[in-house]
Amino acid sequence: MELVVLVDENNNEIGTAPKDTVHTKNTPLHRAFSLFFFNSKKELLLTRRADTKKTFPGVWTNSVCGHPGPGEKVIEAAKRRLYDELGITGVEVKEVSPYRYRFADKNGIVENEICPILVAFSDANPKVNPEEVDEWEWMDWKEFLAEIQNNPDKYSPWSINEAAILKKLKIG
Repeated sequence: MELVVLVDENNNEIGTAPKDTVHTKNTPLHRAFSLFFFNSKKELLLTRRADTKKTFPGVWTNSVCGHPGPGEKVIEAAKRRLYDELGITGVEVKEVSPYRYRFADKNGIVENEICPILVAFSDANPKVNPEEVDEWEWMDWKEFLAEIQNNPDKYSPWSINEAAILKKLKIG
């Protein structure tokens, strides 16, 4: 059973809860992370969330998202999920910015997370876990920045906001 770490607005741990019970219409604030995976051509690896996902099913998003478990560092969690979702190992992952969000999907299920933005660079192609990812593609970073402006409903709201933060930081 995967546990998520529940936190207050200052990111102080206040408990844990099973992941499969947390995401509802009243999701408590919890820790997460969001990873943007780039290759040497300055392309971003985009993934379409599996249609079976509880939150934002079938939506295109950044490379990997997930939750650190109790006592797990965010970089360790990101590397674990990078392997679990995309079969990729052996890459350096860096935290580049804090982020906090709350969004509801079309079914009213809420994501409510303190979610640092992470980046990694490699030319490895994924071997996707179909329980997590239905499709993937590499997209030029500048093209992605234009695409999310032209087709925002196609992408997760956090990936749109986080891309704007990365653009300001001149990452990508």
